[in-house]
Amino acid sequence: MKRIIIALITSTIILGCTSQVKDSEHNINQENITLATIWYQSSPEMKALYYQGFNIAKERVVEYSKQKSSKPKAVVVDLDETMIDNSPFQGKMIETGKPFTPEMWGEWVALEQAEALPGAVEFSQFCQSVGVDVIYLSNRTVDEQDATMRNMEKIGFAFVKPENFFLKDTTSGKEPRRQLVSQKFDIILLLGDNLNDFAEVFEDRTDSWGQPIVDEYREEFGRRFIAFPNPMYGEWEKNIYNHERISDEDTRFKLRRKAVKAF
Repeated sequence: MKRIIIALITSTIILGCTSQVKDSEHNINQENITLATIWYQSSPEMKALYYQGFNIAKERVVEYSKQKSSKPKAVVVDLDETMIDNSPFQGKMIETGKPFTPEMWGEWVALEQAEALPGAVEFSQFCQSVGVDVIYLSNRTVDEQDATMRNMEKIGFAFVKPENFFLKDTTSGKEPRRQLVSQKFDIILLLGDNLNDFAEVFEDRTDSWGQPIVDEYREEFGRRFIAFPNPMYGEWEKNIYNHERISDEDTRFKLRRKAVKAF
């Protein structure tokens, strides 16, 4: 009897330890985005940068709206991490240890729980008050448009109507959709958290992570392009992984360490 009890206790301890190890290994898989997500969700600096970006954007809208044009004027904005906050989705990735999947993302979009980023709703309403359209050009898919619009309508965004949404259908490249917008509108300003939100030229990240192109267009930032911070994810990550899809977390960890500069 004593042997049975000892065996049961030993089995329970082993199972408990195994469970803890599995949980630890499970959760550590997305640990690399933890600090960035905390910064995005809680730092006052993040909030200050968004207010700063939208304040500058308002000044530009006032300046450019006075210029004559044969077409109505519009501001083109990205959605995710530009106008609406999806950091709870990153939080779920950290909590579960699961990487991004379209299915998991679809579940988040369907909840319609994304909050507005600081100053975003007010900026859309300001544009409406001065007669400048806001065009939402995002790589959310066309299948996600209805849920996205309901979400944005609930939190007070202006211009929440189908004709102001240009979402992804067959390609993630945004230039064809920007060209469609420019056929009807004079695009006076572009807002985004990813350089690809501004112009096709920024899609080339092969040469020094695309930094020389930023230097080339330095005068446009704060003038035509308003960039917002997003340390959680983005096109910049692709250079870490040599523009390859790598699922092995140990390899990804080593490549991240290799990308860090130290003295």
